[in-house]
Amino acid sequence: MPSSDNILAIILGGGVGKRLDPLTKERSKPAVPMAGKYRLIDVPISNCINSDINRIAILTQYNSVSLHRHITHTYHFDSFHRGWVQILAAEQTPLSKDWYQGTADAVRKQLFEIKSTGAEYGLILAGDHLYRMDYKALAKFHWEHEADITVAVQPVAAADAHRLGLLKRNADSRITAFVEKTRDQDILAQFVSRDEPERPYLGSMGIYLFNMDILVDILENTTFDDFGSQIIPNKLSSNNVFGYDFDGYWEDIGTIRSFYETNLLLARPDSPFNFSDPHSPIYTRPRFLPGSVIDGAILRNVLLADGCKIFQSEITDSVVGLRSQIADGVRMYRTIMMGADYFDPADVAPPSNIPLGIGRNCQIEGAILDKNVRIGEGVIIKPFPPGTELYDDNWVSKDGIVVIPKNSILYPGTYIGPD
Repeated sequence: MPSSDNILAIILGGGVGKRLDPLTKERSKPAVPMAGKYRLIDVPISNCINSDINRIAILTQYNSVSLHRHITHTYHFDSFHRGWVQILAAEQTPLSKDWYQGTADAVRKQLFEIKSTGAEYGLILAGDHLYRMDYKALAKFHWEHEADITVAVQPVAAADAHRLGLLKRNADSRITAFVEKTRDQDILAQFVSRDEPERPYLGSMGIYLFNMDILVDILENTTFDDFGSQIIPNKLSSNNVFGYDFDGYWEDIGTIRSFYETNLLLARPDSPFNFSDPHSPIYTRPRFLPGSVIDGAILRNVLLADGCKIFQSEITDSVVGLRSQIADGVRMYRTIMMGADYFDPADVAPPSNIPLGIGRNCQIEGAILDKNVRIGEGVIIKPFPPGTELYDDNWVSKDGIVVIPKNSILYPGTYIGPD
């Protein structure tokens, strides 16, 4: 049976990520900070390393500088290791002046580099999902079923069915029908395939394992730009396409709401996902930061990162990221504070004389504070009703969640919330 040494992981990291705006205003979606100290791209890379897949290509395009910096500073193999993590950035060439037109087109435009690895299998992964998977088990399933293409699938609730590709399988796990992200009720009714009322559908996780010769043939001889909406549905009749069951925790971090709720779940003692699993940890950039200082604060269900200073404040159900500074009298509830990229120099007056972090006597609820924000004294932030979409110079409401963009300044006494 083949081994994981024969697999090349191809992580798609080039999307615009409009639904995560403004978090993606200055960075790509896989570079968005997660759980206080990680970035979304750390999840698929770590899953690969833990699965002994050590050749990893990351396809990037949009707002990719911070993603490139993170990968360059984080993932190094020594000189005696055969593995590597390589960035394949979108480029204009004599053969193509276009940027990536979709997930499959991104791989097509990098086929020369991909074929040069000599890998026999290509594992296609998204860069913006939170889950822990042993890809070796997926590969074993693929080889045992003599598959051409294997799609990782999991049970899906009716409320989430429109967000994912849905499929039906026969008794031997071969996929017989596939539809990508539909709200058509008649089509949805046809794709009910499970007896469990809470999760009646099978959904694609956007994880595909291809025999490399099959992948190359498809990309060289078709004009399909997308895996989910074009390649998978069109190859069901001509290729052996199977569905591999995965019933662990998995979340598509595709919207501000899903990003917000998922992060807050991670702050709970009964969190459904554990970043520090001793057998399959999630890796990230090593930083040489001091431990956090807590001076009289009350913290309940708080995920706290390194290098923070928190004075006499009350923080509940929140994430507090790297280098966060929180002054006296702050009350923070159900909020994600991403922290800062640096500490304020002691001998330099910060912009507008408002230090990094949250000033005295602020009340912040239902918000996402992106990196390097400066919030003056007495600022009040409250969430809007779900579904509210508002845009201001220094803040945004997405689905009612108040987002303070990176490097923003809120002056003392600012109020953000319903009238």
